[in-house]
Amino acid sequence: MAETGASPHAAPSPVARAEHFVWLTARVLEQRRFAYHFLSGTGGTTGSGAGPSADAVETALAAYDTEDGGYGYALEPDLRGPVSQPLHVGHALRVLDSIRRCGGRRVERVCRYLTSVSTPDGALPAIHPSQRGYPSAPFMPVVDDPPSELLATGPVVGLLHRNEVWHAWLFRATDFCWAAVESLEKSHPYEIQAAVAFLDGAPDRPRAEAAADRLGRIAREQQLVALDPERLDAYPVAPGYAPGEHHFAHDYAKAPESLARAWFTDEEMARSLDHLEQDQQEDGGWPISWRQWAPAVALEARPMVTIEALRTLRAYGRSIA
Repeated sequence: MAETGASPHAAPSPVARAEHFVWLTARVLEQRRFAYHFLSGTGGTTGSGAGPSADAVETALAAYDTEDGGYGYALEPDLRGPVSQPLHVGHALRVLDSIRRCGGRRVERVCRYLTSVSTPDGALPAIHPSQRGYPSAPFMPVVDDPPSELLATGPVVGLLHRNEVWHAWLFRATDFCWAAVESLEKSHPYEIQAAVAFLDGAPDRPRAEAAADRLGRIAREQQLVALDPERLDAYPVAPGYAPGEHHFAHDYAKAPESLARAWFTDEEMARSLDHLEQDQQEDGGWPISWRQWAPAVALEARPMVTIEALRTLRAYGRSIA
């Protein structure tokens, strides 16, 4: 365990508590991701020497490959079944980006898949109709002719640009994202987060900075971010969200280099990170805030949320070891 060598009287560190939770509950992919990022080895910082290489993480991710070049098999836990979905691909690209493997033939195959499922304007639907017949979250409806969604397209396009991937599909998808982001007026937290994910990777940095500045004003004016975690009753929950599903500064600015970091004062960011630290549960994992609709989904999602919480805290220099 990660606390090996510590004083027998010292309280377990956040990462040590999380390690126990991950080994107890997580899928192989999240176990290998945790070890890569937080145990000794290629991506780790502390621990027992069990940290795998990026190859091990990529091997675990390959279990979710589909024949059409996408990803399925509940990689994104809210969508069950063997079929590829854009949201699965978005999650896969985040994993590959985190281990510096977002390129090469694997990503070329992904781009061919994205081309095949694109809407007429070149963007991505949130849920492709192939999901019909398989379990999925009730808040993710399956329709025959789904519209383009910034929620699905923004993070994918942003990550591909961030990793200097160039593919014909990206041109129209990028145009869609710019139009969607720059026309946002009334929005909700997940849509704003998707916009930030696009802007953080968009090549036109001056344009991205101007768009991010406008989004920050929208997020604050529409109270889409809970700036004081001690007074959550003062912030409305977005329509359709689960009771108590608030979003905080760290949910938008997941790392200091994000354009969303400029939306918040140092004091606001510190309060948000304090809240994130304190949200670690007795079992060592972090909770999920969105609507829980099946026990297996919650069990699979919590290790994912736990890894991202620790990565965010470490990115801001918080002590987790």
